[in-house]
Amino acid sequence: MATLPILTGDHPVLRQKAKKVGKVDKAILRLLDDMTETVQSAPGLGLAANQVGRLVRVIVIWLDEHHLQLINPEVVRAEGEVTMEEGCLSLPGYWADVRRPEKITVRALSRNGKPMRLNANGMLARVLQHEIDHLDGILFVDRLDSIDQLHYTAPDREDAADSHVREPMGTAVLQS
Repeated sequence: MATLPILTGDHPVLRQKAKKVGKVDKAILRLLDDMTETVQSAPGLGLAANQVGRLVRVIVIWLDEHHLQLINPEVVRAEGEVTMEEGCLSLPGYWADVRRPEKITVRALSRNGKPMRLNANGMLARVLQHEIDHLDGILFVDRLDSIDQLHYTAPDREDAADSHVREPMGTAVLQS
C-alpha cells in the first residue's frame, strides 16, 4: 500500500466526472487500499478517486466503525434535510455549513464486486454524499448559496482536522 498525493484547489481533475468501473480487478483493489491508507494518514473521513487523480467511481470512508470501500456508488433514495459543517481534503482549511439530505440509501459494489445497498444517516450519510459528489466533479463549495458562507481556518490548527465532526456519527444498515 502507498499514501497517494491529494489534489487540491483548482486542479482540473477535481471538476471532471469519473467513469464507472466495469470490472473489479487488481488495479481497483490496489487503488482502494492506497486510498484507505491515504485517508487514514490525511487525516480525513472519506476520499474519492478524483482526489488522487484517478477518474474512476471509487470512494473510501474511514469514520469510526464505518470503514467502507465502495465501487460505483450512487444515491438511490434521499429524505429529510440537515445542515452541517463540511470541509474537504482538497480544499484544506476551508469550511462551510452545507445543506444535504439527512438520510440516504446508496447502491454500490463492494470490494469483492458484489452488489450492495447501504442505508445511512448522520455524519455517515453526509460523508457518503460528499464523496459521491466528488465523483461527479462537484465540490462542497458548489452546494453553497453564497461564497460568503465559506470560512477559513489554518490547516495547521490542532483541532482543524476534527472540527467538522461535531454531530453524531450516524448509523448504517447494510443490505446484501
